[in-house]
Amino acid sequence: MNIDTNRNQGPVGGPTLTGGELHHASSSADSKKVYQKLHGPGSVLAISLLLVVAFVLWAAIAPEQLNGLMSGASSWFAQYIGWSYLVVTLGCIFLMLFLGFSRYGGIRLGKDHDRPEFSTWAWIAMILGAVMGIGLISYGAAEPMSHFMDPPHNRAEPGTMDAAVLALQFSYFDWGPNAWALFGVFGLAIAYSTHRRGNSGLVSVMLRPILGKSMDGVLGKTIDVFTVLATLFGTTTSLGLGASQIAEGFNRLFGIPTDIFVKIVIIAGVTIIFTLSALSGVGKGIKWLSQGTMIGAALIGIFVFISGPSGFISNIYFRSMGQFLAEFPAVALLTPSNAEDLQWMQWWTYFMMAWWLSWGAFVGIFLARISKGRTIREFVIAVMGVPSLVFSIWFSIFGGTSMHQEMHGSSGIGQATLADTNSTFFAMLAELPLPAVTSAFTVILVVLFFITGADSNTYVLGTLTSGGNMYPKRPILTIWGLLTGVCAIVLLLVGGLEALQQAAILSAVPFTVIVTLLGMSLVKELRNDTRLPLAAYKEKTATGVRSGQ
Repeated sequence: MNIDTNRNQGPVGGPTLTGGELHHASSSADSKKVYQKLHGPGSVLAISLLLVVAFVLWAAIAPEQLNGLMSGASSWFAQYIGWSYLVVTLGCIFLMLFLGFSRYGGIRLGKDHDRPEFSTWAWIAMILGAVMGIGLISYGAAEPMSHFMDPPHNRAEPGTMDAAVLALQFSYFDWGPNAWALFGVFGLAIAYSTHRRGNSGLVSVMLRPILGKSMDGVLGKTIDVFTVLATLFGTTTSLGLGASQIAEGFNRLFGIPTDIFVKIVIIAGVTIIFTLSALSGVGKGIKWLSQGTMIGAALIGIFVFISGPSGFISNIYFRSMGQFLAEFPAVALLTPSNAEDLQWMQWWTYFMMAWWLSWGAFVGIFLARISKGRTIREFVIAVMGVPSLVFSIWFSIFGGTSMHQEMHGSSGIGQATLADTNSTFFAMLAELPLPAVTSAFTVILVVLFFITGADSNTYVLGTLTSGGNMYPKRPILTIWGLLTGVCAIVLLLVGGLEALQQAAILSAVPFTVIVTLLGMSLVKELRNDTRLPLAAYKEKTATGVRSGQ
């Protein structure tokens, strides 16, 4: 299906105007009404809000029943279809590499004359800071240490050098190319559809080349509602992690307890801040906060590297990276062999892949918004390569330092991690110089990461429930900002961080199918692009031959 690039499509099931009609409308007194009709809130917003409110009420009335149902369902999905998370994310890697380094790589995400809105530094800072910031603190030291104490799939003896290398290898896998390739497929599809084809930013619109007119009806709206819910619950997991990290920092600095009440107060306070930030727009609040958090993260990373076991970190980085690259195909499709292995996969690899799937549309829309004017090749290199490299270095610094402390000291950081992963980062800092200063700095950094991530989430939810409008209205942003905080609080009350993880796993299930169809749809659209560099070259050559040139 070759979508007419001169048409500007509205929300699913909504009207479609030609470029001339839009011009006429824009020159009339009714232009604002026409635009609101095209990109205003509709049934997707109403249905999404209804389901979210029903979920909150269910949690308030029968929390034990909800927790039991979520726990059973997430276990079933992990056992029977967990492998699909691995297959889909691996497929995304192949698709991204193909698109980036084939003849499609020169296609610009926008008109041929469009150029990037943001500088390369600001663009990369927003990719890193506004997408996965909280995870850097929550898992930067905790995940390698957890794998060090309990090696994945029993492939090494706990507490040994082999276990340390294995720990970083699996951390690179969980946070590396699989996640970013998935985000990239969503981001490319949305950016191509909105900036080059002039469509709205809805997932259903991008599936029209494959599923046709069914995307204009109930099925299309169902997919868009699923996208909203997955985005919401995927992000609430990050908010729960962020609140837990802030509470742990306050406990270290001021002795404040880390109970649920404190975490609720933290979420409520930060919700107000990130909602106000989202109202300021991507070009202001999110842009400056993202750059600030990246500078802060670089400073704490450099400090730990210099004051920590620098030689050990450097050596283990190259050794674990070599093992990661050599064994990637085997690890990428490694499934559990027994019940104990399944449980480990459910709370690590399967959870991480499901988490990224639930974040797919959220990150994709945000990447699309900030990537207008970039070529597909630029997009692939920046989105897949830069974060994977940066995160591997980050995990090596903080994970390597914490594992070195456990191997050569008596800090008890390993057992503390097994008891509560939220304590690992601050326990690691406590063994280095200036622990009070670095802990306070880390708390500030987590708050900023908290704000940027939730800020971006609020913007994306506004876009999804505004007919794909890349500039959602303030009332809608306010609603989703507040609901994001409320849902994070509700899930913490129902079952703590486990409930947050279960919600992410469950919300990701439909996206194993959706992202597959999205990739197929994107390739089909690219093949029909009449402005494809090679196609233009062939046409020019054929014209020259016919004219005798």
